[in-house]
Amino acid sequence: MSHDIVADALNMVQNAKKAGKDDVKINRISNLLIEVFKIMKQKDAIKKYKIDGKAKSIEVTSGNITKCKAIKPRFTIKVDQIEKYRRRYLPSRNIGALILSTNKGLMTHDEAVENKIGGCLIAFFY
Repeated sequence: MSHDIVADALNMVQNAKKAGKDDVKINRISNLLIEVFKIMKQKDAIKKYKIDGKAKSIEVTSGNITKCKAIKPRFTIKVDQIEKYRRRYLPSRNIGALILSTNKGLMTHDEAVENKIGGCLIAFFY
């Protein structure tokens, strides 16, 4: 395991999905990871997640997801560059989402375009 908690967690979710399992338990959590899972739940990529504060773990039930990965290196982009990275990481215009860290918090690429703000690319899923 590396020191990137988000990348490790998304790899665990993707590997579990490939293995035919819906549930995965992640033993290392962070506030950034929880926010990423909130966005993924809003977009129906995962069905639910349950945080265990005592064990410092999170249980995730995957939903309608094909691929999820962290973006490395974490590119800092302006609002007019979002389309370029959307084409690079997502398979189609209406499928999936890029997750950006902005000064207004984590949001999808669609929300960033609406608010006309750029940010740092964190992950993508579809």
